[in-house]
Amino acid sequence: MSIQISARKNSLGVSILLVALAIPASANSKARIVRLSDVQGTVQIERAPGDGFDQAFMNLPVIEGTKIKTGKDGRAEIEFEDGSALRLAPGSEISFASLSLGDEGQKLNTVDLLAGTVYADLHLKSAYEKKTGDQFQLNFSHESLTVQQSAHFRAELAGSAHATLAVFKGKVRATGPSGLFDLADKRSATISFAKDAAKNQEAATAADSSKNDAAQKDTFKIAKNYETEPADAWDHQQSDYHDRYATTTNSASLASPYAYGMSDLNYYGSFMMVPGYGSVWQPYLIGANWSPFLDGAWSFYPGMGYMWVSGYPWGWMPYNYGNWAFAQGFGWVWQPGNWNSWNAYPSVVNAPARTLMPTAPTTGHQTVMVGRGLALEPAYGAPDRLTISPGSAGFGVPRGSVNRLDRVAKTIDRTARPVTVSTVQPTTSFAPASGFAASSAMGERSAAPAMSAHPAPAAVARPR
Repeated sequence: MSIQISARKNSLGVSILLVALAIPASANSKARIVRLSDVQGTVQIERAPGDGFDQAFMNLPVIEGTKIKTGKDGRAEIEFEDGSALRLAPGSEISFASLSLGDEGQKLNTVDLLAGTVYADLHLKSAYEKKTGDQFQLNFSHESLTVQQSAHFRAELAGSAHATLAVFKGKVRATGPSGLFDLADKRSATISFAKDAAKNQEAATAADSSKNDAAQKDTFKIAKNYETEPADAWDHQQSDYHDRYATTTNSASLASPYAYGMSDLNYYGSFMMVPGYGSVWQPYLIGANWSPFLDGAWSFYPGMGYMWVSGYPWGWMPYNYGNWAFAQGFGWVWQPGNWNSWNAYPSVVNAPARTLMPTAPTTGHQTVMVGRGLALEPAYGAPDRLTISPGSAGFGVPRGSVNRLDRVAKTIDRTARPVTVSTVQPTTSFAPASGFAASSAMGERSAAPAMSAHPAPAAVARPR
């Protein structure tokens, strides 16, 4: 349930108040908060156990105990502090059993795959010297996957019958009733789950009890190839996007211990030096009257209260770390920093006296929308053509959908008129591993066309 409001309190005192509430980050607490970084189509979120499912939006915080599920037309991505990502294909559900820190500061991630298909693109910090490295564990049925180094893989749970694993890059280790095995890149495994033990026991006889005991164990089969799945192309498109925009020349000097949201900062805006403010970031497509608090929502989390959620696709780091500041002659800019605390409210300094600031609700648990609220993306990417308006700051522009967004922004700044652009169209860029045999035990599947995030012909900008 959500309600919409557009009124905002007009007070500099409010901006000072917004600085006050900060949740201790990794350095001071073993609790962690990660980001729901992409939402397409029907996606639902349960913020805490027993809280009930609500519609999910990009930039919602994800905490330990959160569940996320996608509908038949839904896809979602969750981004971790180090830039690692989990992606849910349509008809999938996961639960974050653990998001914590170990005694030596290592990140401990445990995720339960409850249904469907999940992709993991992990950039874990390995152990060095005497410290323990980051760990990722994926549980499904009676089995577990553990990863302690960078890896990219897919896990598909086919009800209570079997699961399939495919490793695109790196190595994972599976352990459970099926035994212990390592799965390297370009390999796959099929794990067949044992039938219900009670039913087996009823059918067992003294003569064949040993045979029945063997039948109750999960079994696995490793192949030197893997089959493509319909969502593989989307997963690789998202990985390409992050790889391309994770680091650019203008953000190389940003001394941040975190990587989540960095790709979006580099795609939707740019860093620059401003006298008196240092190295700051500013989104493209803003006008003289734009404020970073025009569009978003207040979302309630049990045990934490209301948190501000930005409606802009780049709206993660700039609202949870550092400060927003108003620089004369430049407008609103984000100053990176304050990495030891996670802001539930945006932190604001030097705000003009008449800045309109949203204020958190004092009662209730419903989501409260402000301005245009939180953006909804279509199920399967951007339309062929997209109209971008002055002052939109990228609101409603799907990530990677417009080639050279900076050039489009310059056109809009110059003309002060909406511009219609041709979006980046899908191209085939992903193929099954070499040696794929259609006669595998799981049956043949067709490969879906891939969507490439690599440079395409420049978007055609047409002022309206």
